Amino acid sequence: MKKTNLTLRELIETLYSYARKYNAPIWAAVAEELEKPSRRRRVVNVSKINRYTKPDDYVVVPGKVLGAGELDHPVTVAALSFSKVAIDKITRAGGRVISLYKLLEEKPTGSNVKIMG
Repeated sequence: MKKTNLTLRELIETLYSYARKYNAPIWAAVAEELEKPSRRRRVVNVSKINRYTKPDDYVVVPGKVLGAGELDHPVTVAALSFSKVAIDKITRAGGRVISLYKLLEEKPTGSNVKIMG
């Protein structure tokens, strides 16, 4: 079934096109995750990002980032949505909160990008 959210549908199409254009299967995987029903989308806490990343890593969350836990190193996080607390904690640790489009611009081949969830 097609998504009714036009912005999300456009994002999914863009991810698939980057996957083909740059031979980057990570973007196809993210697009597949975003095609799932919203109740099955991934939800990741800041503590999990802290546990599985090193300083200056790039992380993509095909869902929502929540603010439970602490982050003690800078990371760049791209997700479909963020809670206000998560944004505060990521920026306070010296990291960046960016859109999925911005991540595609910065890392079109998807190299050194981790999918969390």
